[in-house]
Amino acid sequence: MNSALLPLLLIAVLAIPLILGSRRQKKMVAQQQELQNSLTVGDRVMTTSGLYGTVSDISDDATIGIEIAPGVETTWLRQAVREKVGPDVLDEDDEPGDLTGEHESIPADDASETGKPKN
Repeated sequence: MNSALLPLLLIAVLAIPLILGSRRQKKMVAQQQELQNSLTVGDRVMTTSGLYGTVSDISDDATIGIEIAPGVETTWLRQAVREKVGPDVLDEDDEPGDLTGEHESIPADDASETGKPKN
């Protein structure tokens, strides 16, 4: 009787991870499809290559426009969008392009702060 159960047990042990893996993959595909369908103009996104930008055109079913800098719009496949990200927040005294909010300047004539010896 043990010899009859062994093949069934072996099949069950091998089949369970496959079934669970396929369910997880289907769930991830559904989430990605939901993300791509929910994109709207103005959303901040990150692409699969790590590029951040703002969605500027969603008129096509297969592609979207992403503005990566003021006045610079690129066209991407919808599948290239990895995730929505939060908006960049600039302080009032920050310049565009400076997203850290920290300003540190070293006087040119004070070499002691740079770690270089004075002449």
